[in-house]
Amino acid sequence: MTWGTLMSRAGGMCEFCGGTEDLLPCDVPGAGEILLCEICQGEPPAAHWRCLETAAWSGEPEVQVAVWRKLGGIDEAWAAQLRDQMILSPEAEAVIAAPAALEHRDSNGALLAAGDTVVLIKDLPVKGAGFTAKRGTAVRGISLVADNAAQIEGRVEGQKIVILTEFVKRK
Repeated sequence: MTWGTLMSRAGGMCEFCGGTEDLLPCDVPGAGEILLCEICQGEPPAAHWRCLETAAWSGEPEVQVAVWRKLGGIDEAWAAQLRDQMILSPEAEAVIAAPAALEHRDSNGALLAAGDTVVLIKDLPVKGAGFTAKRGTAVRGISLVADNAAQIEGRVEGQKIVILTEFVKRK
């Protein structure tokens, strides 16, 4: 979305709190972009998030998704109650219901895919197998751990092991 379109839709205000200073576009994964002030993009005091009581009723699906996710991360009774009361558009419900696609990335940020070959960048002691996987070892035909973007599986010295993605680079 262009800056002008985003500013026009938001009325030149933060779509959470209504602030008008230091506005920046913020990506809402799976939904699009919203306009937030620097305070809302940071870590404001907990009382600041009461602004979501108004933002929860936005007609914009992107804002609804962002508010719903933010409320889920606030450990307060009012946030849970507000989240339960939200009426979401069909577009927002579809984004929330869709499972988030995990991206497995190596130590350099390169996207990993099942079947790739990676190289270990550090000696790794393999617990329970009694050996150390040496730096520079190529691991061919990796598998991605479905529920954890920080882990892959591969065979080293005939043993199937779990490897943290921070210790590999794509070949």
